Amino acid sequence: MRVPPLPDLNARAVKLVPLAARASKVTFRDFGRPLSPGAGFKDFADSLPRFLAASDLQEAARAIARARAGGRLVALAMGGHPIKVGLGPLIIDLMEKEIITSLSVNGSVMVHDAEVAMAGQTSEDVSQAIGEGAFGVTGETGALINRAAQDALARGRGLGESLGDALLAGSFPHARQSVVAQARRLGVPLTVHLTLGADVYHIHPEADGQALGAASFRDFHLFARLVAALEGGVFLNLGSAVVMPEVFLKALSLTRNLGFSQKGMTTVNMDFARQYRPRVNVVERPTQDSGKGYELIGHHEIMFPLLTLLAQERLRDGDF
Repeated sequence: MRVPPLPDLNARAVKLVPLAARASKVTFRDFGRPLSPGAGFKDFADSLPRFLAASDLQEAARAIARARAGGRLVALAMGGHPIKVGLGPLIIDLMEKEIITSLSVNGSVMVHDAEVAMAGQTSEDVSQAIGEGAFGVTGETGALINRAAQDALARGRGLGESLGDALLAGSFPHARQSVVAQARRLGVPLTVHLTLGADVYHIHPEADGQALGAASFRDFHLFARLVAALEGGVFLNLGSAVVMPEVFLKALSLTRNLGFSQKGMTTVNMDFARQYRPRVNVVERPTQDSGKGYELIGHHEIMFPLLTLLAQERLRDGDF
């Protein structure tokens, strides 16, 4: 192949521009600043650089503060891992302070939360138990959840409401640590979204697919009503990689089909790994026409306390 003659280049003729006149994306005014030992949390928050994730953290916190100051919803959806890393007491405190206005969970949350209430401990060693078929067959766990589902079917209630009542009525020693029980005590809307066959109580003798499915389906309709009211509010997805992002997107489509708008909604996905489904179903698609989505990547046990305490500081100071 013959190459055509190439032009000569004279690098000495490059036209230069002065630094002061050039547009720059980074300025020292946005740099972080050092702190001395003993500095308070507000000092720490104000010392963060104003770039990338630190900027997103600040903006997400302000969105939460702005929503609550304006009487808008802050809906928390989550998987089971936040319970297993000890965030239950923080979530309960946020519900008591009316920062979190609703709680929506996948099926694994019921297992870990109920076991914390009953015994103050949870999370099996799956590798050790699976070889003998001993994984997921703890009697009290399956009995409590399956009977709550059957009661929900009989009384025409949702699964979250029914399990919350069962945990409160059971006089369990650690019910004060249960997000499900305390949501029910506080009157915070609580919905449970199952994937049948995915949770341990589905393999128990008392499992009833009709009861579980009907109770969770009622909760989906309650969840959709919450999503319908998210205009100007905040939707937080904490550690659910599949179930809650999918349920959220379907509820969003349902409510928009019925004429509801989530104009000005803020969405926040929090996880310790970047994953496709939460990014597109929580951060990008729901806010592509209005609002703003954020992705805060990091360990739940660090990032969630940071975000929520910062939001409370901003709400207290009116900085939103």
